[in-house]
Amino acid sequence: MQDTLDSIRAQVMRHVNSAYYEAPIPRVIISTMTEPTTGTATLYEPVTCLILQGTKQVVIGDAVVNYDASSYFVASLDLPAVGRVVEASPDRPYVAAALRIDRAVLADLIATMPAGSIGVEPPGSEQPGFATSAVTPALLEAWAGLLGLLDRPDDISMLAPMREREILYRLLQGPLGGQLCQIAQEDSRLSRVRRAIGWMRTHYDEALRTTALADIAGMSVASFHRHFKAATAMSPLQYQKTLRLHAARRLLASGAEASRTAYSVGYESASQFSREYSRAFGSPPSRDAERLRGMAPLGVGAV
Repeated sequence: MQDTLDSIRAQVMRHVNSAYYEAPIPRVIISTMTEPTTGTATLYEPVTCLILQGTKQVVIGDAVVNYDASSYFVASLDLPAVGRVVEASPDRPYVAAALRIDRAVLADLIATMPAGSIGVEPPGSEQPGFATSAVTPALLEAWAGLLGLLDRPDDISMLAPMREREILYRLLQGPLGGQLCQIAQEDSRLSRVRRAIGWMRTHYDEALRTTALADIAGMSVASFHRHFKAATAMSPLQYQKTLRLHAARRLLASGAEASRTAYSVGYESASQFSREYSRAFGSPPSRDAERLRGMAPLGVGAV
């Protein structure tokens, strides 16, 4: 598979002109780095990521995920994370591609697949809303077909939907197929948690009411806590705090004053905000703000 990886990487690098590149292929993002990075706050939307060269570490709640070109990553929920490129150099840059997962496309594909062809979760398991698995030659060929359209932009509108479905098809066949199915099923465990997360994303600066979140998810409070923690590696309160800190970091990067940022994201105590910010990102808000200004914008779903 190394020859295929090298070929895809060379093809991609002919088109990338920035560290974070929104490709002309719908829902495709490409990232390149020439040196290791410190932790970058990001929000993973439902996405699958393939590293073509280098190594990355992703911290989601209490979980630490390391992966490289031998494995792929799937996030089935909106997950605040801190990502760090571990291996990269000018001679061997970190190169990765991501495909945002369209629930409608996924649901349509699942409906047409033969019974028994989709990977299943182990019985009685409660898998998280993110995981890695080994790359297969078939999956890599599917990615080669999609990214190959960078050389043929006139073919994108006609062929990209088919190539996207091929990638999703290969993912559904693999060990994470059961997890992906839950994205498309409205009443699945992950979809119920996703509904609560949707509310939290738009109300992160408000007081957290677990009973209301459990109602949104259609679960008892105890069941909601258990399923939320299993899916996100965080409690609802940790998730909200992480959303607040990531929002604060984006504000600081855009020039907001540290003293006002705490209150704008929902904190009632500036000192508590400073302590939790320092714990999350390694330096106090004002100092981190100086470093962030002049860096590339903090985006959603960085790869």
